[in-house]
Amino acid sequence: MSRSPLFGLWLAFIAVLGLGNPDVSVFGQQHSVRPDINTHYQNPDFAQWQAAFERPGREVYDQRHRIVQEAGVRPGMVVADIGAGTGLFTLLFAPKVGPAGKVIAVDISPVFVDNVLRRSREQGFHNVQGIVNRPTDVELPPGSIDLAFISDTYHHFEYPQKMLQSIQRALRPGGMLVVIDFDRRAGVSSPWVLGHVRADKETVIEEIDAAGFELVDDKAFLQDNYFLRFRQE
Repeated sequence: MSRSPLFGLWLAFIAVLGLGNPDVSVFGQQHSVRPDINTHYQNPDFAQWQAAFERPGREVYDQRHRIVQEAGVRPGMVVADIGAGTGLFTLLFAPKVGPAGKVIAVDISPVFVDNVLRRSREQGFHNVQGIVNRPTDVELPPGSIDLAFISDTYHHFEYPQKMLQSIQRALRPGGMLVVIDFDRRAGVSSPWVLGHVRADKETVIEEIDAAGFELVDDKAFLQDNYFLRFRQE
C-alpha cells in the first residue's frame, strides 16, 4: 500500500502530541487496553489448558491443517508462533519448516513455553526454540523471522501497538503476518465473544495497517473466526 510522504509526517505529529485516548490510540500507547486479560496464564495448569485448546469442536483445532496450509509455511522458513499456548501450531509448523528451518514458540507464560519445548523433544523436533516474552514486546531479534503467526492471541495483546511494532522489527523485509481471531459481530457473536474480545475484524485490520502492514489475504474458510494475512511494508 503506497503512502505519500505527508502520511509519515502526520503519524509523527499524532505521536508527539499524544492525541486521542492513550489507552486505545494507535500511536503512543501508554496503558494496557485489557489489564486482566491474561490473568489465567500467570500460573496455568498445562494439562487443563491443553484439553481446552486442543479439542474437537474448537474451530482453530478442527481447521488446524487448513490453517497451516493457508499460512504458507515452507521448508527453511523461520516462523514465530506468537501466543503459542500449548503448542498446537508450533508442533504442526516444525515438520513443515524442516531441519533447515526453525519455529519459535513465543508466550508470556514460562509454563507454556517449557511444556511446548518438552513436547517438541518428545516428538523428535530439534528445530523448535522458546521465548518468554513481555506484554509489550515479542523479544525477537530484528530481521530474524519470515512469518509471524498469531492465532487466538491478538485479543490478548494488552499493548497491541507496541507488540505490532516489535513484530514488524522482527520480520525480514517482505515478511508475513498471519492473524486468526474471533470474528466479533454485534447481534451475531456469542455473549462470551462480545464480552471477551476487544475489537472487531475491521478495527484489527485498521490497527495492523497503521502499524505498517499491508493486508494481502482475507480468507473466508472459517465460521467463527477470521484469517488475515499481511505483508510487512
